[in-house]
Amino acid sequence: MLADARYWQLLSLGLLLTFGMTYLGFDQRLEAIPLIIATALLTQWLGTRAVGLPRFEPWSALITSLSLCILLRASSVEVLMAASAAAIGSKFVIRLNGKHVFNPANFAIVTAIIATGEAWISPAQWGSQAWSAFLFISLAGLVLTRAKRADIALAFLAAYIGLLLLRALYLGDPLPIPMQQMQSGAVLLFAFFMISDPKTTPDRRSHRILFAGLAAALAFLFQFLLYRPEGIMYALFILSPLVPVLDRLKPIAAQDRFAWARPTV
Repeated sequence: MLADARYWQLLSLGLLLTFGMTYLGFDQRLEAIPLIIATALLTQWLGTRAVGLPRFEPWSALITSLSLCILLRASSVEVLMAASAAAIGSKFVIRLNGKHVFNPANFAIVTAIIATGEAWISPAQWGSQAWSAFLFISLAGLVLTRAKRADIALAFLAAYIGLLLLRALYLGDPLPIPMQQMQSGAVLLFAFFMISDPKTTPDRRSHRILFAGLAAALAFLFQFLLYRPEGIMYALFILSPLVPVLDRLKPIAAQDRFAWARPTV
């Protein structure tokens, strides 16, 4: 059972959400959490029935809903529930080459922000505390070694941190400024649980490194030139359709493609 990385992801995200709500002052509505999770599970069940899958697998929906609980905020619970449904629904509807195109949580966050104007993320809500970032990285490292996507997460962080340091050098900022920016909780969650999603990343390692570099550059432009705090989400959303293109340019054998221990949509 625990050989499947999704169980470790659930443990990590569940601990992070509990820690954030208890000690770090997350401003998520308490009543929204069970509704976000229930909506995701219901949508997963309906999608499973609609496409005729042999069994209902809740793990992916639980992971996505916990990510939304941690990151997404809205003016009403209804917007959060709609985002949860859109996240899971996108896996069944927007597909190419047997894979869903968008990371479900990323799709939900971007569409909720753009479509409603009543949703947002708060990138620095807990990332400025180095000790919580350390906890997060430790948990995420366990996930990545099992999901075999550490390369893209580390490549993204290396590129993004490098750009932050270059910006600080150019502006003459003291080192504590980029150091604080590096500790953003949203950036860490994005790197370890979103851009590293095995089902929405390129199959080849070289393509994953390229994709991570492009995502870091685009996220940096959104963040510091367009002043959009949710820039990392936009970057992944815009670049996600590039993944099937990269996979088609130099495909790998079907048996070498990533698959969960118990495959599902």
